Amino acid sequence: MSVSKNRWVTLGAATIDEPSIIPEQAPLIPTGATRPQLSVPQPDQADRLPRRNVSGREPDFWWLGVHGGAGETSLARLDKNTRAADHHWPLMATGSVVVLVARSNIPGLAAARLAAREWASRSLPEIEVAGLVVMADAPGRLPKEIRDFSRIVGGGVPHAWHFPWVDGWRYGHDVAPEELPKEARTVLEQVHLAVTAAAALTAK
Repeated sequence: MSVSKNRWVTLGAATIDEPSIIPEQAPLIPTGATRPQLSVPQPDQADRLPRRNVSGREPDFWWLGVHGGAGETSLARLDKNTRAADHHWPLMATGSVVVLVARSNIPGLAAARLAAREWASRSLPEIEVAGLVVMADAPGRLPKEIRDFSRIVGGGVPHAWHFPWVDGWRYGHDVAPEELPKEARTVLEQVHLAVTAAAALTAK
């Protein structure tokens, strides 16, 4: 994927303002775990996401909502080259690059932590997790408790981003990429850069 062809924002744009999970500088430098680890146990069976074999056209990457209403479908509508995973780990013969999606509330972040643990347990060798997008569940700044929990959960994946509130989605409106807040376009740019790095790992 060529960075120069990405239409989300121009190169050199500032990273998102607070509330942010990642540092302002160096969005390509991982801020959390970059690969599964030997010491991480799988979550209990009831806490794991289902898995599904998929075929057909391979998307650039998958948005995986870790719970209902996470926002994966809204994100997938912004780019026809991506797909929503319908809350399943998408298993493809060629491997899959996944971006986890969760709402910015305690239950949503807890679900993201379980998904990150499942990936970290080495039980999904065909999956590369590029990061986690935490979707704002209300306008305004996140409460400190949720910001702190977001940072903890974000440490379990290579990158984590806060996606700001988009009012049009509340009313069921389609929102074009150019109509998104600047912070949202910047997040999407960073996601694409992280996906490029993760895709290089699946090719090895």
